[in-house]
Amino acid sequence: MTPLEEKRVQGGLAGRHVPRTFSDRLARGAVRGLRTCAGGVFARRYGHRAVVLETIAAVPAMVAATLTHLRALRTTTDDRGRVRMLMNEAENERMHLMTFVEVHRPGLIERLAIMMAQGGAYLVFCVLYLCSAPTAHRLAAYLEDEAVASYTHYLAEIDEGRSPNPDAPQMARDYWGLPEDATLWDVIFMVRADEMGHRDVNHAIADELTRARERKPVPIKPHWTAS
Repeated sequence: MTPLEEKRVQGGLAGRHVPRTFSDRLARGAVRGLRTCAGGVFARRYGHRAVVLETIAAVPAMVAATLTHLRALRTTTDDRGRVRMLMNEAENERMHLMTFVEVHRPGLIERLAIMMAQGGAYLVFCVLYLCSAPTAHRLAAYLEDEAVASYTHYLAEIDEGRSPNPDAPQMARDYWGLPEDATLWDVIFMVRADEMGHRDVNHAIADELTRARERKPVPIKPHWTAS
């Protein structure tokens, strides 16, 4: 069995994370709002949706890596490999974008949308991360969950003949090690597998940061007695 066939077999979708706290529900609600907006703008044009959304998808990981790096320097503490992991995630998301641009060339309107969406996403996520890193990672994980669902629908569109299935770009074949006869379906499948991994990592980081915050001891105020 080839690596591609093995990934196809192992490509089952995992269950979604259930929000447990107020910040979880807030992050989930924000992502649902974004999903509604994206659905209204792009409808079933999954290729064009992928181009715009993938340019935003790399923002959370890059912001998280930058702020984690600066915090490690400021506090002289070990980042436990998190900076490199987040940088790799950001690079992987950028490759998703470069691949889809090869298939669906964005027009002027889409390029303007990319610029505005990326700038807004960077500012909002940076502020959110500074206020609550666990919530920011939870938001990123829910975004990845929506990406998994979107790519699943995209695969179904191709399977049912409603979307074209051209040959995979050479860039994608080189990056994922796909065979020469690989198609867009194979690329989307690999991208979806990446998104599932990013989702699970961000949920794990959010859980870890939440536990660390809950274990942080509360300083005891001294009781002074008047002499």
